[in-house]
Amino acid sequence: MPTDAPTNLPPVLRPEQPPVRALGELARRFGVDVRGDVTGVSLSGITLATADLRPGEAFVAIRGAARHGAEFARAAAEKGAVALVTDAEGADIAADAGLPIVIVDDPRARLGDLSAWVYGTGPDDDLPLLLATTGTNGKTSVSHLLEGLLSQVGAVTGLSSTAERHIAGQVIVSRLTTPEASEFHALLALMRERGVEAVAVEVSAQALSRHRVDGIVFDVAAFTNLTHDHLDDYADMREYFEAKLPLFRADRARRAVISLDSTAGVEVVKRCEVPSTTIGTPDIAADPEAAAHADWIVEIVEERQSGTEFRLTGPGGRSLQTTVPVIGRHMAANAGLAIVMMLEGGYTWETITTALDRDGGIRAHLPGRTQLVSGERGPAVYVDFGHSPDAFEKTLAAVRRVTPGRVLMLFGADGDRDATKRHDMGRTAVLGSDILVVTDHHPRFEDPDSIRATLIEGARRARPDAEIHEYSPPERAIVEAVKLVGEGDAILWAGPGHQDYRDIRGQRTPYSARELARRALQGAGWPVPEPSWPVPYAD
Repeated sequence: MPTDAPTNLPPVLRPEQPPVRALGELARRFGVDVRGDVTGVSLSGITLATADLRPGEAFVAIRGAARHGAEFARAAAEKGAVALVTDAEGADIAADAGLPIVIVDDPRARLGDLSAWVYGTGPDDDLPLLLATTGTNGKTSVSHLLEGLLSQVGAVTGLSSTAERHIAGQVIVSRLTTPEASEFHALLALMRERGVEAVAVEVSAQALSRHRVDGIVFDVAAFTNLTHDHLDDYADMREYFEAKLPLFRADRARRAVISLDSTAGVEVVKRCEVPSTTIGTPDIAADPEAAAHADWIVEIVEERQSGTEFRLTGPGGRSLQTTVPVIGRHMAANAGLAIVMMLEGGYTWETITTALDRDGGIRAHLPGRTQLVSGERGPAVYVDFGHSPDAFEKTLAAVRRVTPGRVLMLFGADGDRDATKRHDMGRTAVLGSDILVVTDHHPRFEDPDSIRATLIEGARRARPDAEIHEYSPPERAIVEAVKLVGEGDAILWAGPGHQDYRDIRGQRTPYSARELARRALQGAGWPVPEPSWPVPYAD
């Protein structure tokens, strides 16, 4: 939305030595008309939001759902904008803002190309190795595993995921799964400036539909899977699937790695327009036979609380056996995908295997991904970010395989998001657990009581005799959940993961599921380790 962003959002990053571009050249390359004098005007950046605007930048005004961004042109001028880039409608709205105006057709669709030109981050520019991952589940995990593996082989890394942005060691909390095009290109320029050699990027379907990765050609693009999600943004699963396919065109990627673990993978291979290789995990694949015929095969060797050991085999008799430091067969599949992406990106087999042998496995931190927050005694408590039926099924199964006792599932659902999956969330949660506790997540502007009722309805339909509890708010729910379990049992708290806030009626309330779980265990008398995460609120 082209308005001022909330002040508690993380900052938008820019290169420390911003470019100097002539507005007249921008108008010549991209404009269909100009209003005002662009002669001698230079710009040092480009942005969609006045809240992020810095003096010397151009403000891009687009038509939003309710208002046109050009209504904020005067505010942009007061903050130091040197020009307005907008459509003909926006130019008329902002005629008296006092800024030279470059008129372009469909400014949102042109924002990627505009930003690439401003920051010098287009397909022909000198950039780090760019590794993109799309799919319903696993995008964030693959991205963080890639960053860990890249660091192990000695690369200076960058990362853009749902959880965080990383620039050569600096960590910033993310706003969106994939940032807006202007922010993304500025981020790439900053990474290049700081010597980043390889970047792992999470690319959502929405990012492709909304032009957030326009102007970028990824060196390797990967597909994880397709499962029920995001039907608040897309009419049906076919439309959602089609939204992901543009990443596998020649104008978006140079090579591809495609998982065959979901049935959609086979169609992605058929419609991929760039050279591709496939990977499969028969142990978890929807079609084990199709997965078994992939170029690369992931085999599960052993699952334990500390991680998952797996074997990766591929062309030329190559084979390695290593460990990913989180539970779950799906995490082994994600790790195998990350390794093959690195190979397709130009890293040698010997470089990767040498690093894994030296370090005793993959060294990566996956914030909020089946993160164990409990101690050596008492119930095991895992906090996870997964919030789809498929994620619930896979993660519950992983927890079950390493838990000698009962499994308690604690979860809620997003408000103002895809409501069609709520019954399936309740069904999957109750079928995979011994005890179910339903609570709140991000209610946003929805009634949280109604959200919980729908989740419980889905669970009751699947298992009328199940032990189901309902507690609100989640601060109480985790305390009550800990009372229901004991030594040898496990709690999976799905949904909040790494997030440090809850969205309640448009307000970001400080919140940490990891810290709340830790305190609930302490309150029940169980020993807990010191937190390895920032605590967003004080006692």
